[in-house]
Amino acid sequence: MRIAGVALVVGVLALAGCGKDAPAEPATGVPASIAVTSTAFATGAAIPEQYSCKGANTSPPLAWTGIPGDAAALALVVDDPDAPGGTYRHWIVVDIPPATTGARQGQPPAGGRQLPNSAGKAGYDGPCPPSGTHHYRFTVYALRHRLDLAQNAALDQALQAIDAAASARGQLVGTFAH
Repeated sequence: MRIAGVALVVGVLALAGCGKDAPAEPATGVPASIAVTSTAFATGAAIPEQYSCKGANTSPPLAWTGIPGDAAALALVVDDPDAPGGTYRHWIVVDIPPATTGARQGQPPAGGRQLPNSAGKAGYDGPCPPSGTHHYRFTVYALRHRLDLAQNAALDQALQAIDAAASARGQLVGTFAH
């Protein structure tokens, strides 16, 4: 009986892995026509400690321009492609109204919905690399339609939906070292 139970669990896990995998970075094939900036750090520069686990762990101020006129919504993904276990998603915000031009420090973009990140928390989770210097990508996506995902949507589901709906993107990359 125990062997049958183990076989059943293995079979279910194998089937769960048969779906489409979430992209490592959504929509890399769409135009990079959106400019993303922050008054807290320049592209390629170090992210100030206050926006990390060593500080207040609040999100930095962000601004963006160049949103296509036909965008129905925006999405924001903050991730760390240098994480030891693969890309770690620190913040996912979807269905941001296309007229929104940024986010204030410590707040999600107005009108957007925060979804669970890699830690399973709906909210910003600042840089906190275990060692070395990591790169943090603040990516804004223009979407052809609202995603209307459930509040507890799985991370992979959110990333796949962004990938499928994106028409343009832009990125600000900062670094942080522990």
